[in-house]
Amino acid sequence: MAATEHVYNTTTEREPASKKIFAIPSDHLDKIRFVIKMAEVILSFLAFILEEVVTNCVSCSPLYFFEFVSCTAFLFTVLLLVLLSTALHQKVGIECWPAVDLGYTGIIALLFFISAIAFAADNGGTSVEQASVAFGFLATAAFVVDIVRFVMTKGVPFGKKPVQTPSVQPVPPEEEKLRVNGTE
Repeated sequence: MAATEHVYNTTTEREPASKKIFAIPSDHLDKIRFVIKMAEVILSFLAFILEEVVTNCVSCSPLYFFEFVSCTAFLFTVLLLVLLSTALHQKVGIECWPAVDLGYTGIIALLFFISAIAFAADNGGTSVEQASVAFGFLATAAFVVDIVRFVMTKGVPFGKKPVQTPSVQPVPPEEEKLRVNGTE
């Protein structure tokens, strides 16, 4: 009786659920880029906090633009970091994460650079404003390093179409001979 029970046991086992929250390295983020993204988060947060400490502004438009870019960079980079380093990216429904990552990082790097130049050119010259600008340029450098690292390791994901294999099944030689002779 024991031998027949063994025969009818299930043949598949469930894969144990992973208890890890963060999976670094992952398909979309290696350890080096994880550290770079963390630096982007910290530097953009410091630039934002220092900009918020500024009490008076001579011309407030560059300050407000820098505020918008540094806050956006901080919040969205945290979001992207969480998505790429956990399994949450699978639940979002986006399949082109490399393009999203590179596109976002490039746009933020450009906006951070422009806003830091504008804020550096037109501020009151206080030490807090200068420190904020310095962290803005450091954050820009971190985003550029991230872009360079991404392109060096994964290439440029834009314009690549997935290679599809033809769905035509090969015809066996016997059937091919019959088709050539006109009899099927």
